[in-house]
Amino acid sequence: MVSARTPAAAPPRKSKPGLRERKKLRTRQAIRRAAFRLFAERGYDATPVDRIAEAAEVSPSTVFRYFPAKEDIVLTDEYGALLEHGIRARPAGEPLVETLRHVTVGIMRGIDAADRGELVQRIRLIREVPAVRGRTAELTAGHLDLISAALAERTGRPADDLGIRVVGAAALAALQEALLHWAEDTRATDPEELIDRAMDVLARGLTL
Repeated sequence: MVSARTPAAAPPRKSKPGLRERKKLRTRQAIRRAAFRLFAERGYDATPVDRIAEAAEVSPSTVFRYFPAKEDIVLTDEYGALLEHGIRARPAGEPLVETLRHVTVGIMRGIDAADRGELVQRIRLIREVPAVRGRTAELTAGHLDLISAALAERTGRPADDLGIRVVGAAALAALQEALLHWAEDTRATDPEELIDRAMDVLARGLTL
């Protein structure tokens, strides 16, 4: 289990969305769930967007309105925003690696069983499908921007400061490697423990 240093950060509370936002969220979830079900049954490359739209009971244009590319169905999520908000919610004097540890572990603890299953499927698609793996770099850059902005706010440095960017990029890489390791055998490993161990590597200065 995760080492008991201080309580992990819980995902931030959000104000209740309005009816329009709830409808958008339901549509987005329906598309993603239909897509992941079809990817599991038919394979990623054998599942066209129009088949996903049919299974989600929406039009192909609706799919593309929510997800500009097929790869985005796999990769688009709310975790980047949760990281950003979680970093801002931690104590200002806390070491950055400890902040990143608590926030990432806290997010993982907040993911229910169904969403964990989808996360595992997503990680495996990133590893196995070249098109998805290629698109990952673009979306990771967006996550890095969010994290860098939050770290900059805590430290008083500009968001494009090299140190800020390096810390953010290292944290994202550590998190990705921990999750890839977990997805190899979810029964044998605990994702929170793997994330904690990955952050330990950062905390001791990347020494082995």
